[in-house]
Amino acid sequence: MTYFKSQKILFYSLIFLISILKGNPNLAQEIKQNLVSPCCWAGTIYDLDHNPEMEEQIEKFVSQGKTKDEILGYYVGLYGERILAIPIAEGFNLMAWGAPVIAGIIGIVIFIVYMRTPKEIETGVIYKSSKIPFDDQIESELSKMD
Repeated sequence: MTYFKSQKILFYSLIFLISILKGNPNLAQEIKQNLVSPCCWAGTIYDLDHNPEMEEQIEKFVSQGKTKDEILGYYVGLYGERILAIPIAEGFNLMAWGAPVIAGIIGIVIFIVYMRTPKEIETGVIYKSSKIPFDDQIESELSKMD
């Protein structure tokens, strides 16, 4: 029984190594998902089919053996950083990555402080004298009913 387990482990580890060495066959698709479509700036090239020329150019770059960073760098040089669907985490763009995390932490802290703050609930009836006729008689009758 242990012989078959060791063969299974060897088989799966071999498949894992082959998949690592094989690389990413969907590099063009991944690049299309990382670039915003410059025709309308409303979605990625992968989501919108408005740029067949750009898709062909990406396919050509991939077939030439260019890396993802080289292709993205080409388009950043052409259109600027706004072509990237995910901003580069440096400089001012760090705020796009850090602000949601900081806001979430602040929100959690405020929620915890609010939940731990004791609340005073008044249990008695607040009586204020008023100028209603027969007010004392009404109050005395109501207290008798309780």
